[in-house]
Amino acid sequence: MATQTKESIFFEYDRKSLSDDVLIQLYRRMLKPRMIEEKMLILLRQGKISKWFSGIGQEAISVGVASVLNSEEYILPMHRNLGVFTTREIPLSRLFSQWQGKASGFTKGRDRSFHFGTQEYKIVGMISHLGPQFGVASGIALGNLLKGNHQVCAVFTGEGGTSEGDIHEALNVASVWQLPVLFCIENNGYGLSTPTEEQYRCEHLADRGKGYGMESHIIEGNNVLEVYSQLLDIVESMRKNPRPVLLEFKTFRMRGHEEASGTKYVPKELMETWAEKDPVVNFENYLLAEGILTETKVATFKAEIKNEINEGLDLAFAEEVINPTESEELNDVFQNHVYQEVSSSSETKELRLVDAISEGLKQSMERHENSVIMGQDIAEYGGVFKITEGFVEAFGKDRVRNTPICESAIVSATMGLSINGFKAIMEMQFADFVTSGFNPIVNYLAKCHYRWNQNADVVIRMPCGAGVGAGPFHSQTNEAWFTHTPGLKVVYPAFPYDAKGLLATAIEDPNPVMFFEHKALYRSIRQEVPSDYYTLPIGKAALLKEGNDATIITYGAGVHWALDLLEKNSYSVDLIDLRTLAPLDTEAIYTSVRKTGKALILQEDSMFGGMASDISALITENCFEYLDAPIRRVASLETPVPFAQALEDNYLPKTRFEETLIDLLAY
Repeated sequence: MATQTKESIFFEYDRKSLSDDVLIQLYRRMLKPRMIEEKMLILLRQGKISKWFSGIGQEAISVGVASVLNSEEYILPMHRNLGVFTTREIPLSRLFSQWQGKASGFTKGRDRSFHFGTQEYKIVGMISHLGPQFGVASGIALGNLLKGNHQVCAVFTGEGGTSEGDIHEALNVASVWQLPVLFCIENNGYGLSTPTEEQYRCEHLADRGKGYGMESHIIEGNNVLEVYSQLLDIVESMRKNPRPVLLEFKTFRMRGHEEASGTKYVPKELMETWAEKDPVVNFENYLLAEGILTETKVATFKAEIKNEINEGLDLAFAEEVINPTESEELNDVFQNHVYQEVSSSSETKELRLVDAISEGLKQSMERHENSVIMGQDIAEYGGVFKITEGFVEAFGKDRVRNTPICESAIVSATMGLSINGFKAIMEMQFADFVTSGFNPIVNYLAKCHYRWNQNADVVIRMPCGAGVGAGPFHSQTNEAWFTHTPGLKVVYPAFPYDAKGLLATAIEDPNPVMFFEHKALYRSIRQEVPSDYYTLPIGKAALLKEGNDATIITYGAGVHWALDLLEKNSYSVDLIDLRTLAPLDTEAIYTSVRKTGKALILQEDSMFGGMASDISALITENCFEYLDAPIRRVASLETPVPFAQALEDNYLPKTRFEETLIDLLAY
């Protein structure tokens, strides 16, 4: 602890009407993480833990916030919020096992330190990218608002994180939707080694609240009574009058960003000034001076906590090192989901692809009352493709939500909704715009179940593809970005029947699904489609044509290019519509190639790094002895998607596809 004398008390503490028991409880709650940290620093030097992010000097914030919230209200902490975990009374043995990468921790050794969450204690684990945490909190708060449960949630970041775009987006969304979130900024002086004057120009970060139309407060973060008392009033008011509140806690980081970083960049005088404001020492001195505590009682508390720490460490150290198995690692990427087939009636009607998707989405929202759809212009306007036209009248604006133009915050909010028990559907207005929401998809949705057993019950609809003269920013088919990411399912139907059934299954599935919808097919492809609700299995390809001379493997618009060619020619080929890209129906591919001996893979995406490359490699590895010719791949040019029709026609592989197929058949 700091070297303050027992007589010195830096703060003017105002206990208001707080009882002695509450004051003592706050003291014990701060003392516990402080003593754990001091022990961890010893273990770090001994090489018994690998890394440590210290919150020494900031305990009053974590403890104050966690003490005000109810146990069922979510908290989203960061590196330096050990006091949140201990105030929620997580068994120390589990915390220590987590930090040592043992199975009794919360991530089965798959993530470290404070990168974990637990539904049992209503704590949501951070990711190193920091910013998406604010969006996740907004999603959780939206869930609370929809449930009408009068709960708030709290989310933390440091002052450095406030420069991230995700945080600005989330604050704006929370303000627009009036979501009950405590946005907690621990302004501790440095983002790693970069001081605040090199990070922002405003005098106080709380001043930014005005720009968002949001209530904000500056709180002395080292004074636990100020933190606790102010938050009691704020949180009680938020429960009655839901709204976001931005809190800037003035504090300081007394150790390095993590221990290896050190603090040489901090002026000695500044460190000494903040040492005088030590939240634990000051509060202890105050309680002693007021006669609320005695030296004997302090010694007793410290002995009890020391024993608890040692007992927890003994259990953690005694636990065996994880013995990994391939099957367990692979099985934990997704939440287990048993597909339930729902058969359709015999009644059908002719629908365009766009209509089938709209009808399937509407029937799924009727079936799942906990489903929410979000996206730009999807409410009264019905979306740019009119897929959600009439949905506001059917489900109300709570469940059909226009969003600001902030893809990243909305993706993160879908994660928060899932954590809070909802099914979230997001319309990415164009698949190209997913780049603005890429981080939370590949680093949050995809990894959450593997990391700490939290599923992401999210479907992101992706209107994609060229052929409509939309140019470089509205025409990409970027599925390969996501098939490369473990933890995401990728569906890409080519027909109305498949689109409706697969969308229903995607929404049923508790795992994150990227659902690609080709814009050029929306109103050009028609099919008889069952009128009622039905499902189709994800991961099953469709054999559309049968023959003996070659296998054509494709998906999306490529399916229709192949059908057009085969209708004009009498080629004897198998035509496989993959329908789902992750998981991939490899057995359907292998069975066909082993029969025909030749394979052509057709994709709209450009060649390098696309689906065709991996499928070609899989065929080579598993069917090599059956091949009578080299595997051929056909794809679009290695350029962005051009606008002018002649350029776009040249870009797409339709002409090259026929030439390649003829060459393959003649080999």
